[in-house]
Amino acid sequence: MAQETPVQEHAVWQQDRLVAVTAATGNLALVETRWGADDRQAALAGQPASVTATVLSRRDPRTGEIEHGVRLWDAASEAIKHFERIDTYGYDPAWVIEGRYTDVPGERKIPFEHAQDAGFTRDLPVPGDIHATIGGAEYTLSAFDDDGRLLLVFGDPTNRTETYGSGRFLFVTRVPGTDRVILDFNRAFVPPCGFSSHYNCPLPPPQNRIAVPIEAGEKLPVFRDGFDNH
Repeated sequence: MAQETPVQEHAVWQQDRLVAVTAATGNLALVETRWGADDRQAALAGQPASVTATVLSRRDPRTGEIEHGVRLWDAASEAIKHFERIDTYGYDPAWVIEGRYTDVPGERKIPFEHAQDAGFTRDLPVPGDIHATIGGAEYTLSAFDDDGRLLLVFGDPTNRTETYGSGRFLFVTRVPGTDRVILDFNRAFVPPCGFSSHYNCPLPPPQNRIAVPIEAGEKLPVFRDGFDNH
């Protein structure tokens, strides 16, 4: 069987994204987050059969205390019903950038502001630094550990005009056995909060704000009939 080309692989990734965001517990299905609750069955009382519940927790940035909550997901949400597509840039191999990763000894956490935290920060684990040349400039980027994967939260001048306003996300690929990493900005994606206002997404820290427009990856979700998911 012939190996898929990068364009074909990218098309598969795009299709996988559509499946993921429209799933029964995908980004478009999140309709409510209740903090201070941990009883899934109680949260489902009076809800239609299309709704499921999951539990989550977070650390309050003001008090340091652990908060528990319940999320409600509706497989028949209005956002899913009105969703049409994710607008994207065309695939461009020039935006596949190689960088270098350096580990940081010990445990290091870096403060990230979150969209709904009114200026408070949450410390997220950043196990190393990513060094890359983007648009002719050298950057040292901070990608945090997201369940064993490096997740880069970045901003660039396309935000608010062509792409999601607060920035985009990108999973960084580490090349096994080396210090090399691949930043394929064609796979930059709209964060969960771009699909539902019930997420609280991290914002790009200053070192992750890139000066040149990153004209690659996802732009914005598109909805029919003037639907506003926020």
